Amino acid sequence: MHLGVLVPAAVSDPTDFAIRAEELGYDSAWVPELWHESAIVRLTDVAARTDRIELGTAIVNVYSRTPAVLAMTAATLDRVSDGRFTLGVGTSTKKAIEDLHGQDWDDPNPVRRAHETIELTKRFLADDGRVNYDGEVFHAADFPALGADVPIYHAALGRANRRVVARLCDGWIPHNVPFRDLPEAFEYVAEHAEEAGRDPDDVAVAPYVPACVSDDGEEARQKVREHLAYYVGSGRGYERAVAGRFPEEAERVATLWRDGDRGEATAAVTDGMVRALGVAGSPEEAREQLREVAAVDVIDRPLVTIPNGAGDLAERTLEELAPERL
Repeated sequence: MHLGVLVPAAVSDPTDFAIRAEELGYDSAWVPELWHESAIVRLTDVAARTDRIELGTAIVNVYSRTPAVLAMTAATLDRVSDGRFTLGVGTSTKKAIEDLHGQDWDDPNPVRRAHETIELTKRFLADDGRVNYDGEVFHAADFPALGADVPIYHAALGRANRRVVARLCDGWIPHNVPFRDLPEAFEYVAEHAEEAGRDPDDVAVAPYVPACVSDDGEEARQKVREHLAYYVGSGRGYERAVAGRFPEEAERVATLWRDGDRGEATAAVTDGMVRALGVAGSPEEAREQLREVAAVDVIDRPLVTIPNGAGDLAERTLEELAPERL
């Protein structure tokens, strides 16, 4: 099984966490970026202190760094890690882009921004030649390509954004798409990849898998409920993704969260939602659930995603879901 892990921002030492993941046999460690820490600086530290584990961002947003900066960053991280780096990008949320980064979410729209960012970053990373680009968002003229072979994954949810994956990306990082719905969601990617002259098998599917393990199974499930409530309440795209299978439940969770009733929003996340969207319970329960997720057609590399609120359970979850135990 190709099993990766998202390094939780809330652990005491994210670098040590990634080192332990390598020791336990995880094939990749991915670092998120929203606030508090730079994913790039953290991954540089991890790259210097690990040898085999693949490294990635999951994700950096397509607003706060230009394609030129993303390309330079990706090429440099790939060199310092001896070819182990994957650039994972996404649009993030309107809240983060406008209220944290001070940028206009709708200028011109998130999908166009993602498309041009990925397309121009790929051109900057290409093997040779000089880069010229004239888009709606970005312009570049007469700069040499960097000659770096760095895969680019995109955390797309809606159909328009999945077309970006189909046309341009090496991988797809879905989040809050119920695992059993991923084959149907990927069919749309595959269809448009073929239209673009690409082989759908060249697009890896690497879903976030919210996961928590505890001897007290209900404690673990509560941590995943909190994680799901936060995302459904914080981003319309996440709400729509969950609503594909749980329309009434997703609307209720999102409404409660946005009204400030966060405890009630968490309580509104049903057991069925936890099971469809995460892995949680006792060690054996969680391992069996993770095996089932990994067996879903189209999933290539599940990413164990431990909620930031898991506290001391983060290390336990990492240990109990290690590949050698599956």
